[in-house]
Amino acid sequence: VVGGCGRAMMWGLPLFLIISYFPPGDGIPKESSPFINSAEMDRGNIYEGKNMALFEEEMDSNPMVSSLLNKLANYTNLTQGVVEHEADEDSKRKEIKTPCMGTFIGVYLPCLQNILGVILFLRLTWIVGTSGVLESFIIVFMCCACTMLTAISMSAIATNGVVPAGGSYYMISRSLGPEFGGAVGLCFYLGTTFAGAMYILGTIEILLTYISPSAAIFKAEDADGETEAMLNNMRVYGTCIVALMAIVVFVGVKYVNKLALVFLSCVILSIFAIYAGVIKTAFDPPDFPICLLGNRTLSRRNFDICAKFIEVNNETVTTKLWSLFCDNRSLSATCDEYFNLNNVTEIQGIPGIASGVLIDNLWSAYTDKGSIIEKKGHPSITGTEEIKVGGLPYVFTDIMTYFTMLVGIYFPSVTGIMAGSNRSGDLRDAQKSIPTGTILAISTTSFIYLSCIVLFGACIEGVILRDKFGEAVNRNLVIGTLAWPSPWVIVIGSFFSTCGAGLQSLTGAPRLLQAIARDGIIPFLQVFGHGKANGEPTWALLLTACICEIGILIASLDSVAPILSMFFLMCYMFVNLACAVQTLLCTPNWRPRFKYYHWALSFLGMSLCFALMFICSWYYALIAMLIAGCIYKYIEYRGAEKEWGDGIRGLSLNAARYALLRVEHGAPHTKNWRPQVLVLLNLDSEQMVKHPRLLSFTSQLKAGKGLTIVGSVLQGIYLDKYIEAQKAEENIKSLMGVEKTKGFCQIVVSPSFRDGMSHLIQSAGLGGMTHNTVLMAWPQSWKQTDNPFSWKNFVDTVRETTAAQQALLVAKNIDLFPTNQERFSEGNVDVWWIVHDGGMLMLLPFLLRQHKVWRKCKMRIFTVAQMDDNSIQMKKDLQMFLYHLRLNAEVEVVEMFENDISAFTYEKTLMMEQRSQMLKQMQLSKNEREREAQLIHDRNTASHSAAVVKCDAAAATPEKVQMTWTKEKFIAEKHKNRETNITGFKDIFNMKPNQSNVRRMHTAVKLNGVILNKSQHAQLVLLNMPGPPKNKKGDENYMEFLEVLTEGLNRVLLVRGGGREVITIYS
Repeated sequence: VVGGCGRAMMWGLPLFLIISYFPPGDGIPKESSPFINSAEMDRGNIYEGKNMALFEEEMDSNPMVSSLLNKLANYTNLTQGVVEHEADEDSKRKEIKTPCMGTFIGVYLPCLQNILGVILFLRLTWIVGTSGVLESFIIVFMCCACTMLTAISMSAIATNGVVPAGGSYYMISRSLGPEFGGAVGLCFYLGTTFAGAMYILGTIEILLTYISPSAAIFKAEDADGETEAMLNNMRVYGTCIVALMAIVVFVGVKYVNKLALVFLSCVILSIFAIYAGVIKTAFDPPDFPICLLGNRTLSRRNFDICAKFIEVNNETVTTKLWSLFCDNRSLSATCDEYFNLNNVTEIQGIPGIASGVLIDNLWSAYTDKGSIIEKKGHPSITGTEEIKVGGLPYVFTDIMTYFTMLVGIYFPSVTGIMAGSNRSGDLRDAQKSIPTGTILAISTTSFIYLSCIVLFGACIEGVILRDKFGEAVNRNLVIGTLAWPSPWVIVIGSFFSTCGAGLQSLTGAPRLLQAIARDGIIPFLQVFGHGKANGEPTWALLLTACICEIGILIASLDSVAPILSMFFLMCYMFVNLACAVQTLLCTPNWRPRFKYYHWALSFLGMSLCFALMFICSWYYALIAMLIAGCIYKYIEYRGAEKEWGDGIRGLSLNAARYALLRVEHGAPHTKNWRPQVLVLLNLDSEQMVKHPRLLSFTSQLKAGKGLTIVGSVLQGIYLDKYIEAQKAEENIKSLMGVEKTKGFCQIVVSPSFRDGMSHLIQSAGLGGMTHNTVLMAWPQSWKQTDNPFSWKNFVDTVRETTAAQQALLVAKNIDLFPTNQERFSEGNVDVWWIVHDGGMLMLLPFLLRQHKVWRKCKMRIFTVAQMDDNSIQMKKDLQMFLYHLRLNAEVEVVEMFENDISAFTYEKTLMMEQRSQMLKQMQLSKNEREREAQLIHDRNTASHSAAVVKCDAAAATPEKVQMTWTKEKFIAEKHKNRETNITGFKDIFNMKPNQSNVRRMHTAVKLNGVILNKSQHAQLVLLNMPGPPKNKKGDENYMEFLEVLTEGLNRVLLVRGGGREVITIYS
């Protein structure tokens, strides 16, 4: 701002006028400010002057609204598949032309070209003749309704924000997540690739059947070999055309795009020729006679005259047709029985729209493979003997037909609705053009298909409609016989149309694969993300050509069509699912500009897609779903983690919230109880986990079930330690991944380690999903004098878990515990059941033995009998209890007789108390020294403050300050401390042990001896953990008791129940 706010106020003008009057570089110097870094101003020119000085420290991370709006308003989509929209690759983005395509050119016409294609020209008449007008209408209406509902869902998704390059894949993946997006994206890619194969096969069929039959390489010696020869021709020519098209796409997509309008004009011209021909049939039907023998249709390839004999110069002469059914040309020859019994007649193949043939074509005429095409209602006399029709010039069906099969063949003719969304990067206003253009294109093509069904049935004879390859009309394209002015309009138009569609498929499919590869969600596909310098996907094109070749080798258009139907239907199903999920979740970001959608329509479209998949072909549907499922699981386990704010994440959050609210109602029943573990980890100075085996043991105990929270405490202030906290969380999550521990991580920064532990125990978890068990490692260094608080923290944690009614598991010698890769081939898991703890000691070995590490270990349960107990009855009762609990374990009752306290026990107790007293004396003297030093510091500080206040009287006699620490006092204090210490140590060596401690030590020593005798070589020992003393003065003795109790054992798990039953005998 030139002149600052003061000048603006002085002139009385708004600030923005000042900016417009004085642009940068006008010679007026900027006002300097101590708050603004001039280097930053020169670098970014983001803000000037003092107007935004309050926010200057946030400018690096939070841009000014003006600059942000400028970037958003000038946002341009990138060319399809070149650079991912969300990647931070602005520096790599090249300058591209501003998108300039509107709705008509950018969406409507491409959709029209992709929808109207090979099925319309080559198979629609055959579908109408086979299934009848009514069932054909149902087939087309179902498929068009499916695509219309999908287009509505797609319009809602496409208008919910900017849709960059990637089209349908981008929409599905960002709405349903990387797993669904990758699976459906690859299915859509495969569908597009097989569509290319179908178009190429259609091109070859038109070429070899209707344009140049002599170009066939393989020729059939008889009628039975024609189908196989045709398939082989398809394979050879198809391979050549795939290679040629791949080269064209590799050389330059711009040539394909330039030819697109030419191919589209061929399609539109062909459609107009069909409607013109229909109108012409009303007053001047074309002359396409059909030859019938009885009611059987004859193929006119090998004869020209439709008669058995003719009169030539008053002499009866047999025709070529006679020779085809008889053994010689004479009138006395032996002929086929059906030929002798029936007359040869000739009817018009296209009687016209006013002929009333529509009534005959209303109903279906499904047949088996190899059946003769017959005219209904025409006179026919069947012979008494079974006749052989092989080799006779009839028109046969090449495949068995039924309703569901026709649905699978027809559905590819309504695909192509994604052509507009795939070009989203080239559209001037994608959010307006995609819904309008796509829905208009579907409406137009649906009208064309539905009207063509009625018009074909009203104009063309049924036997011609069922004649797939036009053999009864001299190998003319059936739909071409109806066209005006010439059948060649349709033949040439359909040829170029299928060529263009094949090129478009080979152009679009590699870019779709490149977009998936560059997302990085499928690791093994990343090589296909690379291409030429201009971004063209070279490797993806090579893979596409190879997959397309698989479809070419199948060679039958009718066999390839259902395959790509599956993949397209699966893609459309998930588009509908994405819209339904987003609508039902009502996420704040779901604000589509297209308002004419509803979750019920999306759900109906999804259901219709799913039904059509199984209607078309149930086994192809299962295979397609299996492929998608495998891709989904692969991405889930091996793919990159992506957070796209997708609907599945939102659905999971909603489901989690609902479940948490349900769980909140009350504590779980005993039958549903399982340890929900809070694992307390210790970290070193590098924020690395000290005892990784604790996480290994957690995964073995949990096996991925229930709740696991891994927590740790950092000592300090959060504002100072938040970077270390993030690093610690990353390290713990990484270790959790290595150890396959499923759960959550929680780091607490607290001024006191003790308080942090307490916070974790109190507040970890959410709602009903809180922990009920705490797992921690035994503090190995509790005896070290430099770490006097470790045992205090430990004992306080034990008390807090008891107060919170949570179970406690303490793993002693945790570094000796097995990793997840180890396997115990033999050994025992020993349970020492001293006091009842709610069944924790019974449940834990059962859970551990579910894991492969402990699976082969046997479970043994020991209990202790006192002097007055009946050990035999105790064993029987325990065995019965385990039987009711459905647990398999060996049972042993150990008898412990009361005897005198040994000298060893007395000595050990005495040493324990002496050590405890010495620690107290040392701590006391240390505290006294710290207090004295603090006192000196406080007095000196007070003296300094007084001197400052009386600085005006400095010239007078200065006030003497009595120093606290003088030489005499130092010597006296030194002797005093020495005498105190000597007296204290004399008291220590003369002290007698407390009788209560002696009894506790006696129990620990005796029980340890019994446990060592039975379980010294056990793989794991589970033992009741005694509670800490109510009097906190004896906490250090409590640690010594536990140490003595577990001395000599390799792996020990001390267990303390949470005060409730966790296992039950009832069902």
